[in-house]
Amino acid sequence: MSTLKKIHKIAILGCGWFGFAFAKKLISLGYEVNGSTTTPEKLAILAEEKIQPFLVNFTSDQVIADLEFFDADVLFICIPPKRNSVEVYDYAQKIALILDAAKDRIANIILISSTSVYGDENKAVNELTQTNPDTESGKVIVEAEHMLKGQHPDDFTIIRFGGLIGPDRNPGRFFAGKTDIPNGLAPVNLIHQTDAVNIAISITEKQAFGRVYNACSPLHPTRKDFYTAAAKKAGLAIPEFVAEKKAWKVIESINVPEYLQYEFQEEIA
Repeated sequence: MSTLKKIHKIAILGCGWFGFAFAKKLISLGYEVNGSTTTPEKLAILAEEKIQPFLVNFTSDQVIADLEFFDADVLFICIPPKRNSVEVYDYAQKIALILDAAKDRIANIILISSTSVYGDENKAVNELTQTNPDTESGKVIVEAEHMLKGQHPDDFTIIRFGGLIGPDRNPGRFFAGKTDIPNGLAPVNLIHQTDAVNIAISITEKQAFGRVYNACSPLHPTRKDFYTAAAKKAGLAIPEFVAEKKAWKVIESINVPEYLQYEFQEEIA
């Protein structure tokens, strides 16, 4: 068995809510990190955390970046499509341009994807299940996945996160005080920021590249139970759900337990 080449530097395209937390954890573990933002004011914030800051902007036509950003051992693409925006339709093209910019510079590219690539087909799904998105954002994310697979057919890596919760994303606020909320008995598919970051770390440290990973808590309480408990915990008005189970899915993973042996730290309850 060949010895794995040590990973020193990681580039994170998109230091938003997940990317920034991920970058800070990597720095704490001794990695060098190139971090990008589209906002000039955030460059100083990245630098304060010892993240090498880069201003990277991209349109459907071009990537505007210092190519030094792509000088790394691993690239994480952490830019979700913008929902409810005409820009959602440019997403796959932006990913294609990013892949071209990184071509021949970075061996390992990880696309942060979403479990929205699976439609609500009233069943459990895993990495072997055919994608069948029923939202516009889900459809363009599938396009982006195909772009990565097309350019890196033998070594693409995709992390499909469930709904992300954690600091500054208090789920108790989502439905607080609302009534007649449909689909109250449907299961939730969520992941806490801590587990999302740790799974990305695990893939990096184990160099477990070349696969799709469904990253979602194995716990799936009902919408009613989860959001009612979250509202109570936050001291907010209790939501009222309709006791029905329509249009649902349960996100499961084969590859996270098999290749990462990852144990989730945060309970979804």
